[in-house]
Amino acid sequence: MDRRKELQQQYKEMKTEAGVYQIRNTKNGKVWLSGTPNLKSINGKRISLNLGSFINKELQADWNAYGEIAFEFEVLEILKQKETGYFDLKDELKKLEEKWMNDLQPYEDRGYHRK
Repeated sequence: MDRRKELQQQYKEMKTEAGVYQIRNTKNGKVWLSGTPNLKSINGKRISLNLGSFINKELQADWNAYGEIAFEFEVLEILKQKETGYFDLKDELKKLEEKWMNDLQPYEDRGYHRK
């Protein structure tokens, strides 16, 4: 097997993990919280912020003002998937995200979300 096919096979076999993460502004303590079916995609949020195209304009403005150094990316919880039986990833991820939204209350002066 050539190297390219070997790498493609490794990529196909890589296990993805779903979960909830936060982007925290260390200057003012505000938090952006989100769930994702693939935690490896978090780096894409950093790229989006560096390009000035993040979905949340208030977070983008703070990123532009304080710079990347003022923000921390943290996985809050990895979604535990059931090995057997029915498992609705999208629904379970939504429930996990709601749990963290209730716990952290990232609204108004505590976060970048709106109620």
